[in-house]
Amino acid sequence: MSQRHAVLAGAGIGGLTAAVALHHRGWRVTVCERATAPSPVGAGIVLAPNALRAFDSIGFDVARATGHATPAAMDLRRPGGRRLSRADTEALTARYGRPPLAVHRTALVAALADALPEGAIRYATGVSAVDDADGKPVVRTSAGDLTADVAIAADGIHSAIRRRYFPAHPGLHYSGETAWRTVLDGGDDDDGGPPERAAAETWGRGERFGVVPLADGRVYLYATAVVPEGYRPADVRAELLRRYGAWHDPIPALLERIDPAAVLQHDLYDLAAPLPRFHQGRLAWLGDAAHAMTPNLGQGGCQAVEDAAVLAHLLDGADVPAALAAYSAARGPRTDALRIRSRRAGRVAALTHPLAVAARDLAVRATPARVARRALDDLFDGFALAQ
Repeated sequence: MSQRHAVLAGAGIGGLTAAVALHHRGWRVTVCERATAPSPVGAGIVLAPNALRAFDSIGFDVARATGHATPAAMDLRRPGGRRLSRADTEALTARYGRPPLAVHRTALVAALADALPEGAIRYATGVSAVDDADGKPVVRTSAGDLTADVAIAADGIHSAIRRRYFPAHPGLHYSGETAWRTVLDGGDDDDGGPPERAAAETWGRGERFGVVPLADGRVYLYATAVVPEGYRPADVRAELLRRYGAWHDPIPALLERIDPAAVLQHDLYDLAAPLPRFHQGRLAWLGDAAHAMTPNLGQGGCQAVEDAAVLAHLLDGADVPAALAAYSAARGPRTDALRIRSRRAGRVAALTHPLAVAARDLAVRATPARVARRALDDLFDGFALAQ
């Protein structure tokens, strides 16, 4: 039996995870990436226990590969510093078997790329279309056509392949918020480093700020604000200091250390409606191309990893169209439920009216621990390989 060939569009976390998973199962993989080289610019990602279990299922040791950090705790605070809630790492580990890991996205992408055979990733090779008329996908790329047994569209939130196959879909929905992200080199407690390596997210009125310790003392910062779509300040540091410079320590000191040229800004979108399916014949979508969601639950990248693990598992020795149909059935309900839940969480976090904000904060403080645990159970225990 000849070796089966998978062609993937997109060398992000989802596409590379799927490529690694299929490679481990004996597939030949070709990853086409429009960019000319791996981007040296990126920010952080927190891999929740569900994503870590998905990585385990494909035989990829993410902790060993990336140089990870485990925050001592995850706090939710008010701008003045008052704590609204806390999730301790020890409690999370006891309940879910392992703590979340905070890693740099570029380190994770590089580690996944290193797990693939030499030449598996083709940079400067964009995918324009996938034709599957004869039951053998032909992937049209800028470097020529590729024939495959399965094609996987992991081409991101603005997926051209999604638009081609679902022209009537309403596309993306703007959440009403923009986000800034950057990573700082290590500091210490005296110059703005995060004490106790605790991660924290702070909620104000239509504004949020997050601090997440990474490996080697680096710190991942992110901030969101309710602004018109396309808003871009002329002076990023001045904008962030204006919005967050009077918030609790260590936020002001961290803002003073940012390099404006290294700050990424992206408006936050999700899909306006679910896709009718995640496959078409021998073509499958995964990650943001299939179910783009806002980052409010920290599950966008985690769900892409889940997608990749389930897809590779179902393709193992199975008829491709049947496996992809099973993949759609397995992944559609979970990812769409999280897309909706993340949108609703964002609306609560982005409240601007003082009375609504006060009521929100009171509700967070008054939420029983058992209710909070059930919400996390649904996220962290929800991953399973489909049968």
